[in-house]
Amino acid sequence: MTHFKNYRAHTGSNPDKFFKSTLFQSANLLLGLNCLEPGQTQSAHAHGDQDKFYFVLEGEGEFTVGDEKQNAGAGAVVWAPAGVDHGVTNAGAHRLVLLVGIAPGPK
Repeated sequence: MTHFKNYRAHTGSNPDKFFKSTLFQSANLLLGLNCLEPGQTQSAHAHGDQDKFYFVLEGEGEFTVGDEKQNAGAGAVVWAPAGVDHGVTNAGAHRLVLLVGIAPGPK
């Protein structure tokens, strides 16, 4: 396993739902990419015992965390605490690429 990766080599698309790619995974952290084409949505969901962050690498999305809704573009960080519903929609004209971290990692 390499400890160095370029996220651009792991982006992609799926016409039926948003594209996911795992960059690194351990018992302590999952780090991956979510790529959403215009109009695609990651439906609101929660992780009962895991915090999650989205770091916007490319594009712009409409994020929901709990009762809060906000647009965020490249360079923004969105944090969803464990147990809080969160989701995102690409309402823009270009691909939305998100670096996603979930901790602790999947069991």
